Amino acid sequence: MLFPTMTFATFFLIVLPVSWKLRPEPTRWKYFVLAASYVFYAAWDWRFCGLLALSTVGNQAAAMGVHRSSSDRTRRRVLIAGVAFNLGLLGFFKYYGFFVESLVALLRPVGLAPTSLLVKITLPVGISFFTFCGLSYLIDVYRRVLRPAPFLDVAVYLSFFPHLVAGPIVRGSEFLPQLRRRPNPDAVDATRGARLIMRGLFKKVVIANFLAQAIADPVFGSPGSYRAWDLLIAAYAYSVQIYADFSGYTDMAIGIALLLGIKFPDNFDRPYVARSLQEFWRRWHMTLSRWLRDYLYIPLGGNRGGRWAAYRNLLVTMILGGLWHGASWTFVVWGTFHGVGLVAERWSNDLRTTPRSERSPRVERLRSQLGLETSHGEVADLSDGPGQLATVVDDLVPARRRLLSNPWVARVVVFHVVTFGWIFFRAATLSDAWLFISRLFTAWGSSGLVTPLVLAAIVATLAAQFVPSRLGDLIEWRVSYLPPAVQAIGVGLFFLLCNVLGPQGVAPFIYFQF
Repeated sequence: MLFPTMTFATFFLIVLPVSWKLRPEPTRWKYFVLAASYVFYAAWDWRFCGLLALSTVGNQAAAMGVHRSSSDRTRRRVLIAGVAFNLGLLGFFKYYGFFVESLVALLRPVGLAPTSLLVKITLPVGISFFTFCGLSYLIDVYRRVLRPAPFLDVAVYLSFFPHLVAGPIVRGSEFLPQLRRRPNPDAVDATRGARLIMRGLFKKVVIANFLAQAIADPVFGSPGSYRAWDLLIAAYAYSVQIYADFSGYTDMAIGIALLLGIKFPDNFDRPYVARSLQEFWRRWHMTLSRWLRDYLYIPLGGNRGGRWAAYRNLLVTMILGGLWHGASWTFVVWGTFHGVGLVAERWSNDLRTTPRSERSPRVERLRSQLGLETSHGEVADLSDGPGQLATVVDDLVPARRRLLSNPWVARVVVFHVVTFGWIFFRAATLSDAWLFISRLFTAWGSSGLVTPLVLAAIVATLAAQFVPSRLGDLIEWRVSYLPPAVQAIGVGLFFLLCNVLGPQGVAPFIYFQF
């Protein structure tokens, strides 16, 4: 882990009171938080602090250049240079090895493999996240959504340690205005912050680590050694593990930032209750979904240019989103899988909502074969507005003729589609992924790895997705009125519970490698 749990606790117990002590003096507070953030990042590898500083200087220089340019052409050229700067850093450190290895593999059969280009490059922790933050800041300045902030503010924004290494992806327009305000310590929702930290810690230490050690890591590490039942439960376990791991981190990040007086956007909203892939992506890693929509899908053309152009833009967005997660063909396949699924959903919805006067004879026959005709009249095209990745499902088609009309059936199907995609996401290579899938359908039986505790952890976590959010808010409100001594005892018992239930050792967060 970047910081061992107790080391980070000590670090934060020093940073928190000093931060609030310096809050009345904004400049000193910013310098302190900046220094603390660089100490946090240096705990992994101090040499890459220079890369973070370079990213900060480059993005601020580009933003100021865009802002001061006297013509639209110059502004656009400076923007392109700034975007190229960011993508150049990301491409070199994250994708150089991937592209060179792919090129070598392609040319090796004809004896032209450029093996001299193969260089081992260490991937800096969190480079994808602070690069995306830098890009959003630069593009928002170009769009005149945001004015360039002082250099110190930008440095704090890009390095702020709660979201530095694994998100959420906080935009400059969400973060920078908060630096100009002086929060009142008495107005900070400390109870919610503590609740988020405790919830995230439980997800990571107890659920994610247990499922990783008990079944997910062994099975995905050697899929040829296990049989179908173990493979199936391992796939379910990884779906739960990656949710608990990543949402656990962002829960803690949001809670820690809140205690420091900074509000982050939510990043997860019970994604496994989704009834469509579109809804899943509105609930999973929401800050990334919105980033891809606003800074990639819309600039590609979005919904403009006709239906087929929208399908293309959606597919390209998801493929690039998959590649953002890692320099491997497994992530490309995973992104393509979701892109094809989203395009198929939208195409199906478009078939139902196309007015009869605009349909071709072939579409008419297809609608009839799929049972999409209705006696309720034509259905309006209900769009979610510019930039959305899909169209709202038509609710007027008779239930008996609608695919996945039952919400519980839809949830089960979507969960299994997402889980199937996670196989490619988790597998070390495409060969391992195909071996996993083939044995899932051919190697009948069990290897004895599945235990009642593993099944209980999976079922309980999935069932918790259906607990209304307002229940947690109600408990939080009631706890906030308990005496401080009682709250302290409750926190102590919680940490004791995590220590008892959690397995030995704490694995690094999954998204640290992205």
